[in-house]
Amino acid sequence: MSDQEFKRALGYASSAIDLLTRATIPPYPHFYELLYTYVSGVNPTLNARINAIFRETDPTVDLAERLYDTFLKAQDNNERLASASEQLGQGIEVVHDALDAAMTTANAFAGAVQAMTGDLAGEPDHGALQLMARRMLEEARRMQVANHDLEQKLQASRETIAQLHRDLDDARRESMLDPLTKIYNRKFLDELLIKAVNDARSSGTQLSLVLLDIDHFKHFNATWGHQTGDHVLRLVAMTLKSSISSRQVAARYNGKEFAVVLRDTDLEGAMAVAESVRRTIEAKDLLKRSTGEKLGQITCSFGVATLRRGDTPTSLVERTARCLFAAKQAGRNKVVNENDLKPDIEAAG
Repeated sequence: MSDQEFKRALGYASSAIDLLTRATIPPYPHFYELLYTYVSGVNPTLNARINAIFRETDPTVDLAERLYDTFLKAQDNNERLASASEQLGQGIEVVHDALDAAMTTANAFAGAVQAMTGDLAGEPDHGALQLMARRMLEEARRMQVANHDLEQKLQASRETIAQLHRDLDDARRESMLDPLTKIYNRKFLDELLIKAVNDARSSGTQLSLVLLDIDHFKHFNATWGHQTGDHVLRLVAMTLKSSISSRQVAARYNGKEFAVVLRDTDLEGAMAVAESVRRTIEAKDLLKRSTGEKLGQITCSFGVATLRRGDTPTSLVERTARCLFAAKQAGRNKVVNENDLKPDIEAAG
């Protein structure tokens, strides 16, 4: 970790503790994680929700627990979707009941009006007119109460549906992210590649793919433990995210492999991106947080290919994987593109 990165992380930590103190929320690890994530700004949806809370009310432990459960606690996505679906069903049932009650009251009002219209046709006297006026006023008040009740229930349902919409959006986003590295997962990558290939075909634009694999990753796990291995994975993911543009998408492809989809990018441009990422990762020293001990250097091997005529998402991935294999065979910590492939490597795929 560089001095700049250390100072930035220390600043985030100090701000998180300060927020916990001001909000009188216990500095338990999960609350610290929540506020550290907030001050680092890596989750815009979480920040928007916390900012709204700060504007509208005082933060509480219960609110912090709910925010942690929603944004940071690992939950089963199917369970969250089932819960949202159940709540939506309940909200629809409430609206139906309110509409039924309003319709019953409206029908009663219409019947009363029709009856009074018939009474008026018989030229009633003053006393009869007063009686009809009172009845009409009672029916109007009954309608007013029913409409007010319907309005309240519809408003409550709108709020519930808006919250469910946010929850479903959160669940959808989570389903696309790798829980460890917080970048896109393999499922999202597979779907994105299909769309990206189709878009490139229809628009006649370039599309390239980069695959990278962490060198000697088993060594980190075997020597320093899986927590250090997880730290390495997060570090590579963070480096990828910070090294690519908004038109380029990084994802965790498999275990210790990552992928970058580069729209509107030819082979030369993709090579430049891969080489930049390779140098950035190579320049980082891995440190043990508890002692500051240096654990060694991280390097990655890269394969780069671009979409050809007749390619499918599968064939593009396979050719890029052969480039990655060639980079490993050539000594690791290298970038190999499809033009560098030897015939025997090309044929081996």
